[in-house]
Amino acid sequence: MAAKRALISVSDKTGIVEFAKKVANLGFEIISTGGTKKTLADNGIPVKGVSDVTGFPEIMDGRVKTLHPAIHGGLLGKQDNDSHMQQLAEQGITPIQLVCVNLYPFQQTIAKEGVTVEDAIENIDIGGPAMLRASAKNHESVAVVVDPADYDDVLKGLETGELSLQERRRLAAKVFRHTAAYDAMIAEYMTNLAEEEQPESVTVTYTLKQPLRYGENPHQKAAFYKKPLGTAFSIANAEQLHGKELSYNNINDADAALQIVKEFDQPAAVAVKHMNPCGVGTGKTISDAFQKAYFADSTSIFGGIVALNREVDAETAGALHEIFLEIVIAPSFSEEALQILTSKKNIRLLTVDFSSKGVMEKKFTSVAGGLLMQDLDNATLAEADMKIATKREPTEEEWEALKFGWKVVKHVKSNAIVVANRQMTLGVGAGQMNRIGAANIAIEQAGDKAKGAILASDAFFPMDDTVEAAAKAGITAIIQPGGSVRDEDSIKKADEYGIAMVFTGVRHFKH
Repeated sequence: MAAKRALISVSDKTGIVEFAKKVANLGFEIISTGGTKKTLADNGIPVKGVSDVTGFPEIMDGRVKTLHPAIHGGLLGKQDNDSHMQQLAEQGITPIQLVCVNLYPFQQTIAKEGVTVEDAIENIDIGGPAMLRASAKNHESVAVVVDPADYDDVLKGLETGELSLQERRRLAAKVFRHTAAYDAMIAEYMTNLAEEEQPESVTVTYTLKQPLRYGENPHQKAAFYKKPLGTAFSIANAEQLHGKELSYNNINDADAALQIVKEFDQPAAVAVKHMNPCGVGTGKTISDAFQKAYFADSTSIFGGIVALNREVDAETAGALHEIFLEIVIAPSFSEEALQILTSKKNIRLLTVDFSSKGVMEKKFTSVAGGLLMQDLDNATLAEADMKIATKREPTEEEWEALKFGWKVVKHVKSNAIVVANRQMTLGVGAGQMNRIGAANIAIEQAGDKAKGAILASDAFFPMDDTVEAAAKAGITAIIQPGGSVRDEDSIKKADEYGIAMVFTGVRHFKH
């Protein structure tokens, strides 16, 4: 009987030959399965098949091979427990001191375009997680490695005989995180397959993208994690072309800008500060759109985040270069644009795959002791049950402005009011404790430009004061959800001033 035994069975064969050679040179007998056994043997590494250990063949296309007492007894036996060791000896089971296992590529499989359910199911590993969990449970006796990045550290520990209990616990903890993440992806896939919208429990998994210097404030620790199979249209999957590392607040603001700019099919530009839009513009060209977003609020855009839904050309880059901006996000940048913008050392330039902007994801919000989950607010006017509540109907130009305002206001923190024309925001009132307060801010910001403009509200008017304020500013059309017990007061006030008011039946609270 060999003094030491290692079990090696990996799907990801990165570095496995070099690792196994060194393990064999340390006096370990290596046992393995299937493709891993062949890889090791082909490279001249002595290896014994698991079937030779269990005395039982691999069956059902490899579905059953390691689920056997000869394997799991060797993994779970506490090697400092005389009773355990005696029972292993009586059963002719050799203890296992080292396990190197990683799992069937479930994530990579379901990420493939056109993958079948049958392929996905066949890539759910059963024996691998069982071996990993058994080894991690018995980590005082079994060194378990699931990540090729740990091969060198494990070898050093084995060579010196100093694989400490703390290091073994670190490796075991990584195993349990790995198997938990693996199971979470399978659970999500199967839940979606079963079309369950609110299962009795939800398990989500994210992988570390980068540590952050701090969170919202310097005294708060933070890190950025990404969803393994998250949409490509996201900051988590953006490519950074230039500039310093993103901060916690940068990431939040950049995400907010992306969610707004995806509302538009025509060339559009969005400027965001503190997760609220300070300027939104559309135009025939992306340069024209950015100019409108800039002049919507040329003060607040300073130090902001700008998202554009077309390639940034030299003309647009020249305008962007004139302003202090934290981030510019776009599908791409022309070579000329990159030359202009990269002359600024710190500006972050990000590209995002806009072709996947329609992918639906759930929104998670943490609260003390719990988690809120909801669909993203993807409601559009095409789905709204719109009705004209007033005597006067909107003109064609007002309709275009109302649609524009409605796309923007859903992304403004509640209570939210947006004053706009058909191509740009003129005033934004965000995050106020009452609706008239938000309206007064938006109207004051718009100033004389409010004359002939529209007003959009994220929720209904509890009284007619917002209509009164809009009328005095010269606003000619309003779009709001309706549904207040005092809707009639607002309708009468609008009729009194000749304002056209549209009810959508769709509320857009955003907290």
